[in-house]
Amino acid sequence: MCSSEVIWELRHNLLIVKTGSTFTSLCERRGDFEDWIIASLGMDPGLIRVVIPPEGEALPDPDGISGVVITGSHAMVTDSHDWSDRTAAWLPHVVEAGVPLLGICYGHQLLAVAMGGEVGNNPAGSVFGTVEVTLTEAAASDVLLGGLPDVLRVHVTHTQSVLRLPPGATLLASSESDPHCAYSIGSSVWGLQFHPEFDADIVTACTEKCADFLRGEGQDPDLLKGTIENTPFGDKIMRRFGEIVRAGQAGAGDHR
Repeated sequence: MCSSEVIWELRHNLLIVKTGSTFTSLCERRGDFEDWIIASLGMDPGLIRVVIPPEGEALPDPDGISGVVITGSHAMVTDSHDWSDRTAAWLPHVVEAGVPLLGICYGHQLLAVAMGGEVGNNPAGSVFGTVEVTLTEAAASDVLLGGLPDVLRVHVTHTQSVLRLPPGATLLASSESDPHCAYSIGSSVWGLQFHPEFDADIVTACTEKCADFLRGEGQDPDLLKGTIENTPFGDKIMRRFGEIVRAGQAGAGDHR
């Protein structure tokens, strides 16, 4: 992503923590994780900064940001890369500061580990395509997921999963292959195993790129591609998170 220098205003900026990049051919055609997130949030791109821990970039003081989104990655949380461990050590400070935070796929898993949960290879194997997730009763009153249908079709591309939720986390959604598809911590922190920023084209490209790997697991990538369809729920969830961040920005602006 090409970006200009961004001037930060206290509590008026959302931080995207980029933990990896998508496939080169897909990036050249459609952009990267952060581009899809920025497009789906419905926020002023000038108030969004991207930081890339795998490239050695430092994470800022949580008191200077209005929201955080942690992207997906082709890395594995259990590999415990130095940059990943540094990011995990930073996340409890974000939670403690009450900053709205959304972890997506790798971000969902890293958040779980950072807060005392457990991540490992999904016992069901890798999960690709468009799948159904079922919301729990707790999701009905959740700020991010409340009011959505009980069953959502969403996009997934992952090999590892959250095996045990962090202490005090609230389960918000599960699926046939992932018991812990979504959870919240308090009232402003969420982990989503699925990719709300993906569309059908993106998840199809990822499935095609991983076809040989999936065949090695005994899966049929063509069958998985047959599950893929555009759905409205990812955009709705991302827009809601953007609204949550903007509401916090407005409140912070009252005290500037």
